[in-house]
Amino acid sequence: MPSRQSESVEISLGRLHRGQLRALRALRPHRFKALRCGRRFGKTQFAMTWVADGLLGGMKCAWFAPQHMLWAEVFTEMEQSLGLLVESASKGAATIRFVGGGRLDFWSLENPIAGRSRGYDRVVIDEAAFAKNGDLMTDGSMHAIWARAIRPTLYDRAGEALLCSNSAGKNPDNFFYNACTDASLGFREFYATTLDNPLLPKPLRGETKVEWAARRAAYLAELKAANHPLVYAQEYEAAFVDWSGVAFFARDKLLEANKPVPLPTSTRGVFAIIDTATKTGTDHDGTAVTYFSFDDLDRRWPLQILDWDIVQIEGATLEAWLPSVFRRLEELARECRARVGSIGAWIEDQNAGTILLQQAIRRGMRASRIDSKLTSLGKDERAMSVSSYVHRGLVKYTEPAFNKTVVYKGHSRNHLLDQVESFRIGDKKSDREDDLLDTFCYGIALALGNSDGF
Repeated sequence: MPSRQSESVEISLGRLHRGQLRALRALRPHRFKALRCGRRFGKTQFAMTWVADGLLGGMKCAWFAPQHMLWAEVFTEMEQSLGLLVESASKGAATIRFVGGGRLDFWSLENPIAGRSRGYDRVVIDEAAFAKNGDLMTDGSMHAIWARAIRPTLYDRAGEALLCSNSAGKNPDNFFYNACTDASLGFREFYATTLDNPLLPKPLRGETKVEWAARRAAYLAELKAANHPLVYAQEYEAAFVDWSGVAFFARDKLLEANKPVPLPTSTRGVFAIIDTATKTGTDHDGTAVTYFSFDDLDRRWPLQILDWDIVQIEGATLEAWLPSVFRRLEELARECRARVGSIGAWIEDQNAGTILLQQAIRRGMRASRIDSKLTSLGKDERAMSVSSYVHRGLVKYTEPAFNKTVVYKGHSRNHLLDQVESFRIGDKKSDREDDLLDTFCYGIALALGNSDGF
């Protein structure tokens, strides 16, 4: 039997589409590369192919991402696609070693010294726009990590770097924005939109090229119509959008003919979203709950906001407050004639929310934690992830929710409307209340999004 080293092994790195090949040709001559592209262009596959090519040549490579969960899937795909050449792999150690000397390390950019003391031939910084903002002097910022930790790893081997990301807005504190617009940083940019992926949507079985082309045109037109214009520009055209001063959730999209809708007289079920924080020493967080009805048979308004409340009470008192949420759910289930009744409450598993979850489970109340994939997103990313549902008019205020006012921190107003309508993308210095806004976004994501809430 021949030794493993003498065996002939054929490895496929995948096939790049036309848009990706143009990017490869444009970026290949440059040491520092930036691929700015719209959603579903295929940036991650492009980066994986580029890294795999280096690994097959025995290179030392690294993959950096803003969070662990963003590189974990890449780890699995790389291990599987290059499986015949994998010598050892450990997700715990975040390293895959290959026959021939290649090595691929994975790093989270939550670690301010990611990559430090290593030496690399090729590095990928995936979702670079969504790492921490800040200048060179901001600890833990993408700018500081690049200059202090990652770039020095490329010195010995004259290594290359590839930044891959969609845009995260026109933001002078964002490293990816600067890498694409400031030539002094040394990056060569290639720009592509979602439309530059000629393979989407995927052809149906038996579909002719003419039929597919017609369906593609309709698909792209629907995509544009379904999204807020600025969201479409940023997410699908990868434009550096200036969000300053833009009201993100317009009231008219949440009303019907400029009026709230009546409470539904029939629906599938009702549920609540709770967002809370321990109050001691906290100036801006409150405990908020928003009640929704959901009906997947209703094509017009599948999600309706029935009621809401916001209070500021100490953590120990929250346990006594929690049963009132479930009583209100039962009332709303009867009023709206919910076919499956109350579906329960979803609670953010942070701060005092952890206590509420434990208390609800102990008392036999139907409560679930909101998945960390959703809670770990920034406020801007959560808002964008649900914006298309609001823009399409799938979410509506009911009359009770729209007309309600509550005294909170000495102010009597409709705090739900105030928080939703005052939200601004990129408003990092804002001291606005946002607990009801969080329940609003979570509720839409969980009811209308996919299994992960997107």
